[in-house]
Amino acid sequence: MINYFKAPDVEQSARNIINVLNLSYIDPDRLAFYRSTGSKARRVQARIHGLGRIWFDALNMQPRYIIEVISEEFDKLDASEREKVIIHELMHIPAGFSGGFVPHRGKINKRTVDAMYKSYSEASPQSANA
Repeated sequence: MINYFKAPDVEQSARNIINVLNLSYIDPDRLAFYRSTGSKARRVQARIHGLGRIWFDALNMQPRYIIEVISEEFDKLDASEREKVIIHELMHIPAGFSGGFVPHRGKINKRTVDAMYKSYSEASPQSANA
């Protein structure tokens, strides 16, 4: 059985990343952060969740996203790798914050995540490598 818990540490890291990288299109107040335990998924450190556009319309609300870290995989990473995972998940949020997702195809991969992480670590005194 999967259990979910709020993840304030992940939220703080994501807010810092959003601020340092000037990802101003991401509204951190419309993000939720959870840590799960008991997942059968392996080699998956995190996931991003959203609802289809029809849900936002039907519920008369703005788009929101949930970033879930899989405790069994995420928690054993060192701090810099955790930050890279969070950057990766944030990269799935489109510039319009529309509720959709940016696909991996050509846009989100090790090279692009590492480039964003390099910018982040050079600009942030709070990054894991600072």
